[in-house]
Amino acid sequence: MEIHPMWKNYPSLEKELTKTETLIEESIKLSNKKVQVAILKMVHSGGKMLRPAYQILFSQFGPEQNEEKRIALAAAIETLHTATLIHDDIVDEALTRRNLPTIQSQFGKDIAVYAGDYLFVVCFKLLSDYTSSLKSIQLNSRSMEKILSGELGQMDQRYNLNLTISDYIQNVSGKTAELFGLSCFIGAFESGCSDTFSNKCRNIGVSIGIAFQIIDDILDYSQEENTLGKPVLEDVRQGVYSLPLLYALQKQPESFLPILKKKNKMTAEDVSKIYLLVHKYDGVKKSQKLAKKYTEKALKEIADLPDNELNSAKTIYDITETILLRKN
Repeated sequence: MEIHPMWKNYPSLEKELTKTETLIEESIKLSNKKVQVAILKMVHSGGKMLRPAYQILFSQFGPEQNEEKRIALAAAIETLHTATLIHDDIVDEALTRRNLPTIQSQFGKDIAVYAGDYLFVVCFKLLSDYTSSLKSIQLNSRSMEKILSGELGQMDQRYNLNLTISDYIQNVSGKTAELFGLSCFIGAFESGCSDTFSNKCRNIGVSIGIAFQIIDDILDYSQEENTLGKPVLEDVRQGVYSLPLLYALQKQPESFLPILKKKNKMTAEDVSKIYLLVHKYDGVKKSQKLAKKYTEKALKEIADLPDNELNSAKTIYDITETILLRKN
């Protein structure tokens, strides 16, 4: 099994992420072998494993270094992330993810719900076996609540033509940023760092997560028009309006409203028009400006982290810079 090639430049981290993926695989034991295989394919489908990577890196700041525990907590984080993706696909009625059929498209929504719920159980089992106190489990529960609130917030705001930038940031803060924040916090806290330092790490993770999601949204609108993919087409049809569209809509609503009011009846030609209008009215440029703000905030906070013999702060800075300045 091979993890994402971006980790080749960080051999020790690559080794621990490989062990993390192996532990996840060993922890998933279902009587329905077809569903088990589908979950494992999703686990091995080429995701970057950013959240467990941050958990591992932030754990290097603490006085208590325990590789077995570190890998177990990284596995819990990635399992939680995978569970949320399965549930996302159910809500979005997505047919594919990372170029593979989604579990709900293969087995139906009922089985997919059970698969996602099963991974939540795996996550909490790993946490309960390896965390040093109830605090991490409590925080994980609160994080799951915030993730769900972000997802529900997005659902509540579908087809909302008056959605504000503030609403968008609030939803993203729960849906994406919370899990980055939790990864960084648990890494620091469970390795023996102080509450104050651990909370600082959490804030770094939240900034990274917000910037990461904004950049994802920008990349959806940065493809060539003739290769416009599923994310833009399906999200707009389903009333999920990401940041570039919101900025452009605010600037010139009369150009968008006749198309957006078609809702899920929008054609490929309609989506193509949306794409052109978003660029025409500076939706991408304004989004890039906000992404830059959160990216600079995250990098500034990381630059204040203490040095250690593993050069963890520099590695965190380099990885964050790479993923937040990416073009694809």
